Amino acid sequence: METKTIVRVNNVDIIATSDEQMIAIRPICEALGIDANGQKQRIERDEILGSVACVIHATGRDGKQYEMYCIPYKYVFGWLFSIDTSRVNEEARPAVLRYKEECYEALYRHFAEPQTFLAEKQKVMERKVEEYQECQRRFKDAQKLMNEAKAELNQVMKVTIEEWRANNRQLILPFHSDEEE
Repeated sequence: METKTIVRVNNVDIIATSDEQMIAIRPICEALGIDANGQKQRIERDEILGSVACVIHATGRDGKQYEMYCIPYKYVFGWLFSIDTSRVNEEARPAVLRYKEECYEALYRHFAEPQTFLAEKQKVMERKVEEYQECQRRFKDAQKLMNEAKAELNQVMKVTIEEWRANNRQLILPFHSDEEE
């Protein structure tokens, strides 16, 4: 089974197998300064991690075959998040704390941000619906005024010179007000 180095932490190569991306936990434990056997026991007690962990035979950097206790790559992040920071060596502790902060942030974004986004979007949509309805009302009012103005224009267009003369040379229309004279 072929392996490849996916990251180097504290001068320790973290390797993955080519099939299913299985990650050996011992190199990670060594990089963090925690007991690999203790972590293996924790993983085995965990309902989820214990069900996906396995021992594989893989080639180490030295070219020899070794049995390696591994978990799938996609579970490594959750396992690392569960590690008690007080058990990690001083050199690795700041990185582990930063990692845990990023995990908390990622969890928040995943679970809380969609609801925040939807609530904010709903408020904006409600405001925009009100604006749209107001524009519709103003449009209908403007359309009514436009139709009235068109009707008045048509009345003016229909007036003949004979009607104008008959009204003492005055253009008298039913909509004509004193202000327009």
